[in-house]
Amino acid sequence: MSEHATSPGDNPQSWLDQHGDYLFRYALIRVSDRGMAEDLVQETFLAALKSYSTFDRNSSIRTWLTGILRHKVMDHFRHIYKSEKNKIELESGNMDDFIEQGKDKGRWRPGHAPGDWSDMPDNNLQQKEFMAVLKGCLGALPERIASVFKLSELDGLDTVEICKELGITSTNYWVIMHRARTGLRRCLEIQWFDKASTDKAK
Repeated sequence: MSEHATSPGDNPQSWLDQHGDYLFRYALIRVSDRGMAEDLVQETFLAALKSYSTFDRNSSIRTWLTGILRHKVMDHFRHIYKSEKNKIELESGNMDDFIEQGKDKGRWRPGHAPGDWSDMPDNNLQQKEFMAVLKGCLGALPERIASVFKLSELDGLDTVEICKELGITSTNYWVIMHRARTGLRRCLEIQWFDKASTDKAK
């Protein structure tokens, strides 16, 4: 048997059924728009069909498709940063609440994080509810700010990679991350932690 022999999962006709939902979820949590997520997945399948002959099978079909989708998402984020209507003023802002140097740069300073975050969800139902609230809070962030946060926290890209890919300065990166974390904290305090405290008090 050839080392490049196909398996049932290699059949492009099965890609949508086997990987469509996974790819859609991957895209949706990053772009927070169902229509855009669907478009990106469709573009991924089309690109995969065109380049299928070059697929070396050193990885699984899903991993290969996810890699293509990741590039599509990155292209989408680049477009956001090049679009005049999405431009925002990236003044230096107040970074006093955040660590400015070292491996924890950009994180909240001890004692400066708003709210009590020690009481995290401790069962599956609460964890699912929390993730749903977190997803909503991410979706509420301006897309230009959310995109940087997601590349950092979801995809694990470092500062240099993100700045290079999006054409922003390191100063802009830290200001954007500051705004993203501040926005998420405020949203989660209202939508999750304040409600949890109210429920406990009842």
